[in-house]
Amino acid sequence: MSLDTLFDPRSVAVVGASANPAKWGYRLASGALAGRSRRTVHLVNQRGGGLDGVPFLPALGCLPTVPEHVVVAVPPQQVRPVVVEGLAAGARCFTVITSGGAGADEERELAALVTAHGGRLLGPNCMGVVDTTTELRLSWGDFPAGAVGLVSQSGNLALEIGRLLARAGQGFSRFVSLGNQRDIDAADALGALIAHDATRVVAAYVEDFRDGRRLARTLATAHTAGKPVLLLSLGRSEASRRAAASHTGALVSARAVVEAVCRDTGALLLESAGELVDTAVLLTAAGRRTGLARPRAVRTAGTQGPSSPAPADGAPPQARRRRALRVAVVGDSGGQGALAADALSARGLHVPVLDEATRAAVRGHLPGRSGCGNPVDLAGAGEADLRNYARIARALLHGGDTDATVLTGYFGDYATADPDQADQECAVARELGEAARASGRLLVVHTMARDTPALRVLREHGVPVYERIEQAATALAQAARQDRTAPQAPPPLPPPAPSGLPDGDYETVRTLLGSRGITFPAAEFVTTADEAATAARRTGYPLALKAMGLAHKTEAGGVALGIADETALRTAFARMRDATGATRYAVEQMVAHRHSVELIAGVRRDPSFGPVAMVGLGGVTAELLADTALALAPLTPERARGLLLSLRHAPLFTGWRGAPAVDIDAAADALCALARAAAEHPELAELEVNPLLVHPDGAVALDAHGVLT
Repeated sequence: MSLDTLFDPRSVAVVGASANPAKWGYRLASGALAGRSRRTVHLVNQRGGGLDGVPFLPALGCLPTVPEHVVVAVPPQQVRPVVVEGLAAGARCFTVITSGGAGADEERELAALVTAHGGRLLGPNCMGVVDTTTELRLSWGDFPAGAVGLVSQSGNLALEIGRLLARAGQGFSRFVSLGNQRDIDAADALGALIAHDATRVVAAYVEDFRDGRRLARTLATAHTAGKPVLLLSLGRSEASRRAAASHTGALVSARAVVEAVCRDTGALLLESAGELVDTAVLLTAAGRRTGLARPRAVRTAGTQGPSSPAPADGAPPQARRRRALRVAVVGDSGGQGALAADALSARGLHVPVLDEATRAAVRGHLPGRSGCGNPVDLAGAGEADLRNYARIARALLHGGDTDATVLTGYFGDYATADPDQADQECAVARELGEAARASGRLLVVHTMARDTPALRVLREHGVPVYERIEQAATALAQAARQDRTAPQAPPPLPPPAPSGLPDGDYETVRTLLGSRGITFPAAEFVTTADEAATAARRTGYPLALKAMGLAHKTEAGGVALGIADETALRTAFARMRDATGATRYAVEQMVAHRHSVELIAGVRRDPSFGPVAMVGLGGVTAELLADTALALAPLTPERARGLLLSLRHAPLFTGWRGAPAVDIDAAADALCALARAAAEHPELAELEVNPLLVHPDGAVALDAHGVLT
C-alpha cells in the first residue's frame, strides 16, 4: 500500500490531544493544526477541552468525517482499542507514538490487524512523521524545511540533525521516526523518500535492519535514481551494540557486513550526525549543479604496495588515484591554503598542478610578483579588492582542469571588522554563487566567520559553508566516493538444497564442496593408527594428519604436516590422540607449491542480510593480517574476482617481486562455489575453507569446516 496517506492525508485525527504545552498531545495537536489550511484536523480527548478554537471530541466514532491518518498518543492499555475504533471508522493509516505496555508479540498482532484491513502502521514507540512540503508536522520538536529526507530509529538524533542542518542553512523535506518497525520499516520509508521529488538527499539512522536484502535493494535503487543515501548505524564498538539492544531491542548487524552492503549499493556509511549533515549540505549543493564531474585519470608515479589501504569501493588499490576528485584551493594565506591541500589529499582527493591557461587567468588578478600554483595564495588580493575573490574563483571554476574549488580563509568576516564592507561582501558572495552555478562545478567555502550576512548569501545560492577545513575535506571526499560507485543490487538467494547437512565436520564439508568443483588433496578418513598406516600407503608420503571435529585444529594440536614415513605417522597419531581426544582422523596428501598464496574463504549467515561471503589472506595468520573483503552471497565470478583484487595484499596475486602470478580465476571460482553452497544450505551458520592455496596452476582447499545453526 502507498504511503501517501502517511505524508499527505486529506484528514488527520490526533487521539490524546492536549492543551498542556508540556505534553506530547499538545505538540502533536498544534503541529496538526498548523496544516489545517491543507487538510481537515480532528482532535480527540475523552475528557474534553480544546486547542486554538478546535474542540476535543470524546472518541473517533464521534468524528463527522472519516480520518485518513490517526495519530495515537494514549496510555499503552488504550492503544489497541483506539486502533480498533479507528479501523471501524474507516481509518487506514496509524502513527502510534505510545511506547511500553505491550510486548513484541502484541505489537506484531496490532500491525497484522491494521494490514489485514488494508492499512499501514508506523511505530509503535515512534516520534511521528513530518512532511514540510505538505504542511504535515506530527512530531515533537522543530523541523526546518529543506531538501534532506530523514528516516530514523532515534528521535533525539533526528532533532540534533535538524539543528545542525538549520545552522548550515538546510533542513528536512520529510522525517519518519521508525520506532519498532512493526509494519512500516526502513525500506518502506526510504522508498517513499526516493520517490519524493523535493527530497534531494536521503539520510537514515538504522539500528535494526530487519530484512537486510530488501533494504539493500532499496539503497541500490536510490543510487540509480540519483538520490544519495547517507547512513548512520551502530556496531563499531561493543558498547554501541549493548546500547542498541537496550534502546529498541534491535539486533545489530555486524559492522563489516553493513560496510560491504553500503559499498556495493552506493550508500555512504558515516560516523556521526555532524558528518552526515556536512555531507548532506554538500550533496544538496552538488545537486543544484550538473553534479560532481566524473574525475579524469590522474598520472601516478607507480602502483601501491601490499600495505596500501584498499579503496572503499572495492576497486584495486592502484585505482584510487586514477579516480581521485581534482580540487583547486584558493586561500587568503599560504598557511591556510597548504593545510587545506593537506586535508584534501589525506582524504584521497587530488590537488593537481593547474593548466597554464588557468594559471594565466588567475595570475591576472594577483599582486605583481605573486606566483600561481595550487593552492592559490591570494597574497593580499582580497584585501585590495574584495571582488578578486569572485574573479579568481570564477577563473578556477571555469578552468576545466579541476572538478571543485575550495575557498579557505577570511572571506565572510570582513563586515564583522568593518560594517561598511557588508554590502560589498554580500555582493561578492552572490557573484561566487553565480560563478559556481554558471560553471556547473562545486564551490566550497571554509571560513573563520560564523553566521554573517555574506555567509547567508552564499548558502542561499547553494554554496556549502564550513567552519573547519576538515569538515569541508571530509564532505568532498564522501561526495566523490558516492559519485564514483556503480551500485550492485544484492543477488537473489537460490532455493534451499533438498536435504540438509548432518554436521559441519571436515569430511562432510569436503564432500559438499568437492561436489561443487572445489579441489581437495587426496585423503582417507580413519579411526586407528593401523588404519592410518594402511591409508598412507595409498596416499603416499609425505602426508598430513588431521584430527576431526576441531574448528581450529592447529591451535589444538590437531594438525601434523610433512610426515615422512610410517614411524613418524604412528608417533604423530599417538600424540594427536592424547592432545585432542579425537576419534576420527584424515590422512591427507601433502600439497605444496613454491609460488602460492594462502587465502581464507568463508560464508557467515547474518541475521539480517543472510549469507555473506568473505575472502582474505589466510592460514594461521588470518586474524592477525585482518585483510578481508565481504559481499552478499551468492557471487558471480566477476564479483569474486573484484573482492580478491580489493585486498591490500592483492599485488601478491599478480606477481610480487618477480614471482609468477597465481591463478586468480581459480580462486574466484572456488569462492563462488563456496558462497553458493552456503546459500543453498540455510542450516549452516558458517562455512569456511582455510587455507585455500592459490598457485599458478589452480587452487586447492587444504582444510574446511562448517557450523550448524
